[in-house]
Amino acid sequence: MKISVLGCGRWGSFIAWYQATVLKNEVISWGPEGDYSYEVLKSTGKNEYVTLDKNITLTCDLKLAVESADIIIISISSQGLRGFMQRVTEFNVADKPIVLCMKGIEESTGKRLSEVLEESGIASDKIAVWVGPGHIQAFTQGIPNCMVIDSSDESLKRRLADGFKSNLIRFYYGNDLVGTEIGAAAKNVLGIAAGVLDGSGYVSLKGPLMARGASEVGRLISAMGGQFQSAYGLAHLGDYETTLFSEYSHNRRYGEMMAHGAKFEKLAEGVMTAKAMKRLGDKYGVDLPITNAVYEACFLSHVFESGNGAKNCMDIILKLFERETKSEF
Repeated sequence: MKISVLGCGRWGSFIAWYQATVLKNEVISWGPEGDYSYEVLKSTGKNEYVTLDKNITLTCDLKLAVESADIIIISISSQGLRGFMQRVTEFNVADKPIVLCMKGIEESTGKRLSEVLEESGIASDKIAVWVGPGHIQAFTQGIPNCMVIDSSDESLKRRLADGFKSNLIRFYYGNDLVGTEIGAAAKNVLGIAAGVLDGSGYVSLKGPLMARGASEVGRLISAMGGQFQSAYGLAHLGDYETTLFSEYSHNRRYGEMMAHGAKFEKLAEGVMTAKAMKRLGDKYGVDLPITNAVYEACFLSHVFESGNGAKNCMDIILKLFERETKSEF
């Protein structure tokens, strides 16, 4: 099987490594010429996460990567997906399944990433998403985890999950594309909140954050036509639990450094996802107190300028304790 992985950053390079090293597929790993991640792999044959396998062809030729593939996997920044698809659809992709290995919501529209693909001209029965718990550093040490593949097309979902499974990753079939995508994206928002708690010394609040966060994400999923219980599955709560305590999570680290009044320079998808979720909460009339607190901390609190990030971030989160008493369920 020929797999093309478009995007060779942290997650994209791991997916290429997994497909070639574990599944023994023939893999093309694509990155844009001049991009830091691509140039590191080109010059050294490795990055800080993986070493390129002999079954991996590294290229900056997008036409070659797209037209050579039986299956296309995309792993780039979620906010760049719509623009990137304008380039991908210049080539013949009509019969090729496209798998999104990325977690986010388009900030400018509130669209799920599968919706962005559909609006880019990809048929819904060719679209799948691959999400769930796991950090590259653990996977490459041989530590297994469970993940989810979901699609509106039942046969595609099953073919991919069965074809991609191994002793390193156990796949489950998703059964709620809305819940899978929203839950996976929202995990990153709550990861930022967990990092703020870590950075402020309120670690014991991460348990309540996990429970109440899943509840509010479930409300949003339901309002958007998905299943409330999806918030308690692998795509959201399962992944969030991994993020909550992981030294490797970019989003948790972003929140932790924000609480210290410092900048985290790597990509933290939860920042723009908080903005997108606030948009969705307003659109669907869903109360999202934790999401709104993260949004305020990221966009409205000026924590970096104040020099007192921990106090400002925690003031925002502790406002949640002023809310009126209500039933848990």
